[in-house]
Amino acid sequence: MNSVLLNSLRNGGFILYVRHGEANVGNDLPNLNFQNCLTQRNLSNMGRSQARYYGEILRYLQIPIQIPIIASSYCRTIETAQLAFGIENVQDNPILVGVNRLNGNLPSNDRQKILKQLTSVLEEIPEDGKNKVIVAHSFPNGVGIGSIPYTGTVIVKPKGKGNGYEVVGKLSLADWSRLVN
Repeated sequence: MNSVLLNSLRNGGFILYVRHGEANVGNDLPNLNFQNCLTQRNLSNMGRSQARYYGEILRYLQIPIQIPIIASSYCRTIETAQLAFGIENVQDNPILVGVNRLNGNLPSNDRQKILKQLTSVLEEIPEDGKNKVIVAHSFPNGVGIGSIPYTGTVIVKPKGKGNGYEVVGKLSLADWSRLVN
């Protein structure tokens, strides 16, 4: 990331769309229950470390964050957000659950509905002087904002309701880390 983008982030106005930390190998169970983490893939110890480190980096770089942090309803996304930004600062948004469904075999109209809902979320301009953080899931290649590594970030510049958004950068956790050193 160049210093221009870092300075822009310090001035706010962006959405940081973050993929959750590394999750355990396996799949979510067919009887998935959002209130029961035992029915879901969860963060590994590495994923928990990634989440804590992500929050530390943003604080160190003095990037202002709007509260609450928005997370998909999955335990792995909520835990990532809580470890990075504090339990009391996280709110789940069921609309983001659909992003994880894009990796499956969905009918075209379901896929379009999910992408339309996501677009409406990514068009929302954050509070003045702040950046909005969304912790959710990666996308299949060529869909939405694309594939994202664990705790990777897609930096989005929202243009307001009905006006779309622009992807202005993609950073892995290692990319963020290089800004600190």
